[in-house]
This record gives sequence, C-alpha cells and structure tokens, in this order.
Amino acid sequence: MVGIEIMKNLQQLIMKNLITHLFSLLAVFCLIANPNFADAYPFWAQQNYESPREATGKIVCANCHLAQMPTIAEVPQSVGADSVFKAVVKIPYKQDLKEIGADGTEVPLQVGAVVMLPEGFKLAPQDRWTDEIKEETEGVYFTNYSEEKENIIIVGPLPGDNNKEIIFPVLSPNPSTNKEYHYGKYSIHVGANRGRGQVYPNGDKSNNALFTTSHSGIINSIETNEDGTYKIDILDDNDQIFSEILPIGSQLIVKVNDEIKSGESLTSDPNVGGFGQLDKEVVLQSPYRIIGLIAFFIGVGLTQILLVLKKKQVEKVQAAEGI
Repeated sequence: MVGIEIMKNLQQLIMKNLITHLFSLLAVFCLIANPNFADAYPFWAQQNYESPREATGKIVCANCHLAQMPTIAEVPQSVGADSVFKAVVKIPYKQDLKEIGADGTEVPLQVGAVVMLPEGFKLAPQDRWTDEIKEETEGVYFTNYSEEKENIIIVGPLPGDNNKEIIFPVLSPNPSTNKEYHYGKYSIHVGANRGRGQVYPNGDKSNNALFTTSHSGIINSIETNEDGTYKIDILDDNDQIFSEILPIGSQLIVKVNDEIKSGESLTSDPNVGGFGQLDKEVVLQSPYRIIGLIAFFIGVGLTQILLVLKKKQVEKVQAAEGI
C-alpha cells in the first residue's frame, strides 16, 4: 500500500511539472508568434525578478514602463479572519486610445496589474467566490507570481477598454488556526500599467519610445528597409556619415537636408500609456476585539443611562425635601 501511495504521489509530481513546462512553452510561443500579446504580459518580470518589488519599494514594471500614470486601489479598512474580500484596482485612461504595436500598426491598449498581499493572504479559491465576484471577474485570469509566492497575484494582458477596473478576490489568513500569522495592520502594494513599455528587459528601446540622434549634422538621406525599419544617414561637419536605425512604426519628424544637433528628436513620442503604483493598508481584525469594543460601547451606554436615572432620583428627593 505504501508503494502504491508513493507511485501515485510521483505520478502527480510528474504531471504537475509537465503542465508547468507546457505552460512555459506556450507562453514563449505566444511571445514569439504574437508580440502584441506579450506587450503587457508579466512574463518578463516573472522570468527576470524573484520578487516584483525591489528593495527601494519600486515595482519592477516601472523599469520597462517608464511613463507615469495614475493607479487607484480600494481595499476594506478591516477584514475578518478567513474571510473573502475584494481588492479593486482601477486603471484610468481615455477610452478607445490607440498605440503603436510591435508590428508598427495601431492597436488598442492592453492593461496589466500586480497586487502584492501580505504573507498569508492569497487569491481566494473559486468555490468561495460569491455570484457577484464571479460576475465581476468574468474573462479575467489570475495567476500567482510564482509557486512560492501565493500572496502575489498578477493579471494581464487584458483588453484595456473593458478592464479599467479589475476585482481581485482575496482570502485572509486565520491566526486562530495558523500561529504564523497575527492580527494587526498590513500593507498591500499595487501596481498597474496600461499600454506597452518603452524599454525591453534587455535594455533595448521598443518602438513605443522617443528616439533621438547621437550625432550633429545634416540629414543626408532617409531610407525604408524591407523589414519596415528606417535608416537615417547624418553628414557631420567633417564629412563623415553616421547612421541611425529606427524601428518599424516610428513617426519621423525630420526630413532630408534638416540640420539637427546631438540629442534632438528624430521621432514623435508615441507613448500614450504608463505605469503607476501605490500602497494601501488593511487591518486583520480579531473577533475578540470587536466583541470587546461592542461590550465597551454597551458599558458606556449603560453608565450614561444609570447616571441620568441617578440624577433624576436625586432631583426627586431634593424636590420632596423642599430643597
């Protein structure tokens, strides 16, 4: 019997690893076959960073999404132990906004978000979702940042126009059954981006960035390559020619015979998205504190009532004695 149980556990482990590898291969395939899908996908952060939050407090998405945009988060002030609550992340931007895709065409903005919960908090299991939560999260797929970090939840990419508000169903821990966790105040870190990043993880600029020249001189020629990229030749004062290669989809703001200086823009800034992060706090409330608070309020109320009754009694005695 022990051998059979070991074999079952071994088979489950093999299947789990196989599914994990298949998912990774599928993600890589999607990155290669459809770059637009990967523009807001947190795959890059998962592959390059053990944690999405650096020691400085910056969420690593900001390393690629350089533009700043507001992010709004709403969480309850306090929650009970072993309870499901909603963390709401709002990603505002103008409706029907378009950006330059990796293939140079105009595409709708996509959104992504990461919610870093305290240790012990995690994505609520679906059997504990209410009908309201199921309706609000329809079409949204949640994943953990890694197997070791159940408290970090990520989503994306999602169609931005339909997902400017994302509901994260969160399950709080129960310190009564797990002594590793305690009642008290906890911090929640939230980050959200809309649109593509300006920099790839390897440091190269995407075509969603502003391109400048590193040379001064006169633009000698502008050529369009077969792959859609641009080659700009610049003739300097020493009659030397320097070439600038611009990616597909770049919107040139210069023309032949223009005189430019080092650092000046060759393209317009195509970025219309950006990233924002903020911190929120939630209190894991002990039921005994609530009971104690209620008992305190009842005690104060009774004391006030008794004082009023005592005062009326004294007034009656004084009136009877003619004082």
